[in-house]
Amino acid sequence: MAALRLWPLWLQGLALVWGRAEMGLAHLTATAPPAPAQACSEFSQRSCEECLKNVSCLWCYTNNTCIDYPVRSILPPSSLCSLSNARWGVCWVNFEALIIAIAVVAGLILVSIAVCCCYCCYCRRRSRSRPDEEEERLARKREERRLQSLQRKHERKLKHDEIRKKYGLLQDSDNPYSRFENE
Repeated sequence: MAALRLWPLWLQGLALVWGRAEMGLAHLTATAPPAPAQACSEFSQRSCEECLKNVSCLWCYTNNTCIDYPVRSILPPSSLCSLSNARWGVCWVNFEALIIAIAVVAGLILVSIAVCCCYCCYCRRRSRSRPDEEEERLARKREERRLQSLQRKHERKLKHDEIRKKYGLLQDSDNPYSRFENE
């Protein structure tokens, strides 16, 4: 309930900052703040700029009136002034466009936060799975090296056996009962 009461004040402050930022810091320091004693209705039938110098005022282009912003409701009711004709904070942006712009900016912020969170979760999950992938890769390489080593060992054994056969050092495995010569 308290958040609903603060929403119009926050919206007013955001629009004021948005409108005033364009004017520049030098212009802000040069102008004197409006006297708070004047009511918004005193600025009716004058100009939008004079009306909106007071943050609590709302300018309606339909009948060129300056009225107090209805702080009890978040948006001014259409019976008071239509959103496309209402100005608050700055004269060059209607209330409808102001709401859309704030919604778009808030949406972009929320989407960027969501994307950052998803990206961080993806990176964290990926970093957790990396050791498993690395371990598998190392195990495959280790197995390949072992198989290559066994293959080389087998080839060496065959070459040695051929040399032993050539010089008669290898007993014929086909005939285990060959004569044992004693020299």
